[in-house]
Amino acid sequence: MNGVGVVAALQSEARTLGPAVRRRDGLSSLDEGALLAVAGMGGARAAIAARSLVGAGAAGLISFGLAGGLDPSLRAGSIVLPSEVISGEGVRFVTAEGWRERLRLNIAKQRPVAAGNLLTSPTPIGSIADKATAFRDTGAVAVDMESLAIAAVAAAHSLPFVAVRVIVDTAMDVLPRAVMAASGGGALNFPRLVGGLAAAPLEIFALIRLAQRHRAAMRSLAAAARAGLLRPPAAGVRGA
Repeated sequence: MNGVGVVAALQSEARTLGPAVRRRDGLSSLDEGALLAVAGMGGARAAIAARSLVGAGAAGLISFGLAGGLDPSLRAGSIVLPSEVISGEGVRFVTAEGWRERLRLNIAKQRPVAAGNLLTSPTPIGSIADKATAFRDTGAVAVDMESLAIAAVAAAHSLPFVAVRVIVDTAMDVLPRAVMAASGGGALNFPRLVGGLAAAPLEIFALIRLAQRHRAAMRSLAAAARAGLLRPPAAGVRGA
């Protein structure tokens, strides 16, 4: 039996997990027998990656990476271990309680850990007003674009699932329009980002602030990766 399967949207997120050895099937091998799939951004790509990990024998699935803050109390770099992953339409998946609690205890030795629900959105939520509306309407503390799809694959195969997400843009941060426009297609399109900044040069200040937030978030992702993240859940226990 393999270890856990980790889905990350971006290579920058995946690198915090440590050395990875590329396999012929497109997946990568990590420590503890874990497998990694770098999916690209969005639910459709995440689902394909999750199914690849299941097909390779993953014992459980982890959604790993960055998220946007909806709860104003969460700062950049805050680590979120959600109890549920939800959609704006009311679909919900519960994360594996025992596995989540073990991770929480390990991570909390290095960084504070927040609980609550994680919203998955088909598109980035970029404005302060839209983040406030999502927080009010769903009660979710953070938002990403992949976790619900990964949770659905885990549920379809009766595998335990957890999400480990770190806040990069807070509830009080506006995502620059140039970043929003460059985020399509599964990865950040740097030529499009540069073009967007050329059209709206004042957004450079928001981008600099976001870069600072990103550095804090990446440090927290690395801390979470070092906290026994790749150790598999207890064998044969759905809520492990």
